Amino acid sequence: MAQEQINLNISEGEPFFAHEVTVNFTPTQMTLDMKCITPRTDPRSKKPSFHLKHNVVMMDPWHAKAFLEVLTSVVKKYEDEFGKIQKPKALLKAEKKQKELMKELGEKVPEVPTYMG
Repeated sequence: MAQEQINLNISEGEPFFAHEVTVNFTPTQMTLDMKCITPRTDPRSKKPSFHLKHNVVMMDPWHAKAFLEVLTSVVKKYEDEFGKIQKPKALLKAEKKQKELMKELGEKVPEVPTYMG
């Protein structure tokens, strides 16, 4: 049996650190929108500015469930080796401060932190 040669072109993406993720779905696909938000300094303006990059990953529901199983397994292995993953103290402090401010302003405190979509 003769062997066939196959041309394979690989397009590698840049490494990407996701600070936030938004997950949405339709009947046929799951969409993960991974966001990286970086503060910028503009010497010409006193206003804060941010740079937002995002990468979108779409998969069918079956693959999303398989991905969840793999991620769950990897997180368990990580915690077995390095200990339980916990929110950083600085983040807990910031959330507490935000809740106090929102109560002062009479606004309802969201159950899910806004930084997670």
